[in-house]
Amino acid sequence: MTSRLAVLVLPLLAPSVAAAQVARPMIRVEPAVVSVRSQGPTTAILTFSGLGSYLPAEGLFCGRLSSAAEGRGRCDPATIYGQAPAGGAKPAASGDAFTDVMSVPAPVAQRAYEAALAGQPARFFYVRRFVGPTGKAIAPDQYVIVDCVLGAGGAGAPLALTNVRLRAESEVPVLFVRRGDRPPPLVAEIAYTGTGRLRGRWEVVLPGQQPPTRHDLLTEGSLPPAERGLQRRYLELERFSVMLLPTGRFTLRGPDPARLPTWADGTHMILLRIEASDDGLSDTRIAGPAGAQAVVHNGAAASFSMPVLRYVVGGSRTTAASASSAARRIRLRLPTPEALVRPDSALILSWVVEPDVARYRVEVERLGDGERALSAIVGPGVGAYEVPPFVLGRAMGSGGLRWRILALDGGGRQIGRSEWRKAQPRPGA
Repeated sequence: MTSRLAVLVLPLLAPSVAAAQVARPMIRVEPAVVSVRSQGPTTAILTFSGLGSYLPAEGLFCGRLSSAAEGRGRCDPATIYGQAPAGGAKPAASGDAFTDVMSVPAPVAQRAYEAALAGQPARFFYVRRFVGPTGKAIAPDQYVIVDCVLGAGGAGAPLALTNVRLRAESEVPVLFVRRGDRPPPLVAEIAYTGTGRLRGRWEVVLPGQQPPTRHDLLTEGSLPPAERGLQRRYLELERFSVMLLPTGRFTLRGPDPARLPTWADGTHMILLRIEASDDGLSDTRIAGPAGAQAVVHNGAAASFSMPVLRYVVGGSRTTAASASSAARRIRLRLPTPEALVRPDSALILSWVVEPDVARYRVEVERLGDGERALSAIVGPGVGAYEVPPFVLGRAMGSGGLRWRILALDGGGRQIGRSEWRKAQPRPGA
C-alpha cells in the first residue's frame, strides 16, 4: 500500500517542480559586449533586467567559461583573473533592474593581454551570479555573462573616468586664504577611457553646511536612473562642457578664482560634479510600459567618488613682528618621548600654545615605512588633538609612529615647529 501511494504522489509533485524551474526569469544584461583597455583600468555601466525575485551576488573575471554541463555559464576555475572590486559606487537595484558599475582593474586587463600574446583570444569574461529566492520553489542560481573585448582604450571604449585629482596650482599642502583675498587657481587632472563630451559644474560647500556623503560625490552616470537628481546640491560656481579626445588624459581648469567665496572664516570644500554624458557606447535601454524602451545615458561613469579640495579662510594678515615672535620651536607636552601606547586606545597629542599663531598642523607618520598617516589642522589657542582610532591602529601596525606640530600664520606659511616625537605600541596589546 505504501509503495502504491508513493507512485501516486510523485507524479503529482513532478509537474509543480518542473513548473518552478521553467518559471524562473531569464536575466539579461546590456551591454553584453564591452570594449576594455588592454593597458589600464576600465569602467562601464551594466544594466541587468528581468531579475524577478533574484538577488545579485559576486562578479568574477575569467579568461574562459566552463565547458561542463553542470557549470555552464560559469567561470572556468583555472582561468579566474580576479573578483570585481566593490569600489566607491555601490551597485543599486531598482525594481526589476540592477545597475552595476563594472570596474576592470589594470592587473585583470594585463593578465588577459598576456594570455592573448600567448595565443588565446583577445577577450575575457565578466560573470555576475544571481541568487534565486529561497522557499518551496526550486530556483537555481543564474550566471550572466559580459564579453570583454581587449582594445587600445581609445574611441572604441566607453567614456568613463578612471582617476581624478584636484589640486591648487600653487601645490601647497594646505590652502589658506585671508578673508577677502582671492584663492589661487584650481585644476582637475582627469584620467579616462573613450571619448566624448564631459559636462558638469563646480560647487562649493560653505562653513556650517552639512558636508556631502560618498553617494553625493558619485558621478551622475554611475547612479541608477531612480537615484539621479537626489544628490545634495550646493552653491554653484561655474559650469563646464569640454570635448575629451581619445588620449586618456585631460587637465580641467577650475572655476574663476574670483568666484570662490572668502567672506566667512572656516573650511570651504570645492566639489567637482560630473553629469551624465550621452556617449553611445555607454547608453543602456530599459524596458518601459507597453513594450516601450527608454534610453539611459551613462557616459562619464566612475567606480569611485569624486575627490574634494578644501581651503581655509582665516583672519587678518600676520605681521612680520608677530611672525618672528612665533618663529621658535613649539614645545610638546604629551605623550612623552618613546611612550608606549595601546593601538585600540585613545591617543591625545598636546603642546604648548604660542601667541600669534593662526593655525597648527598636526603631522603623524608611520615608523615602518615613513608614510604619512595623518595631517590635520587645529585652530589657534588649541593645544591638543585626538588621533582617530582608525589612524592610530593603522600607524601602530607598522611598528609605531612619530608626530610633530607645525605653527602657521594667517597665510599658511610655516613660522614654527616642534621636534619629531615617537610612540611605540605597548607589548602584548
